[in-house]
Amino acid sequence: MSESYPEGKALVVDDHPLVREALRGVLEALFRPLEYAGAGSLDEALERVEGTDFDLVLLDLHLPGADGLSALLKLRCAAPATPIVIVSQSDDAELMHSAIACGAAGFIPKALPREQIEAALRRVLAGDVFLPAAPDAATPPALHSLTPRQLAVFDLMLQGHSNKLIAYTLQISEWTVKAHVSAILRALQVTNRVEAVLAARRLGLGGRSG
Repeated sequence: MSESYPEGKALVVDDHPLVREALRGVLEALFRPLEYAGAGSLDEALERVEGTDFDLVLLDLHLPGADGLSALLKLRCAAPATPIVIVSQSDDAELMHSAIACGAAGFIPKALPREQIEAALRRVLAGDVFLPAAPDAATPPALHSLTPRQLAVFDLMLQGHSNKLIAYTLQISEWTVKAHVSAILRALQVTNRVEAVLAARRLGLGGRSG
């Protein structure tokens, strides 16, 4: 029998209650006792992580109020120290690599047997990044190096906000916004906002052109 971790807090974000319960069962084999929380939407998940330090978050990419990997970015911004693992119906290699580039601690297809899901989560809790065996995909630009503030700026960029409006929204100086935008462009390996939006769409992130 696999060893369990001490008491832990875990959040499962999925709009299907049966999936949440199934993943709760996996988590109960990892943490004893387990302090569990579930969320059926991105907004509910953001409320859950506010003021709670979870040891692990399991996130589905298809949620009410979310658009692909943008949910991952928003949760990373809200809980930068918490490992977030994507648990998805998809086994697309490009999507997997994009999720890791956006800061996910792992990508687990829901089709994997329970014991493999449990083993994958153990690797994540040990500090590894988990990806299942999959066809090679081009490595996308890495966003995992961005700070929570830079992720917040990036999210507003994708909504078409100007530097001035971003500064007003986040209550920071316009000069600081420009510095964050420069860091985002470097992370995406692009030279301007238009290219940044196009790169974000290739990564499966939401947003509309400004």
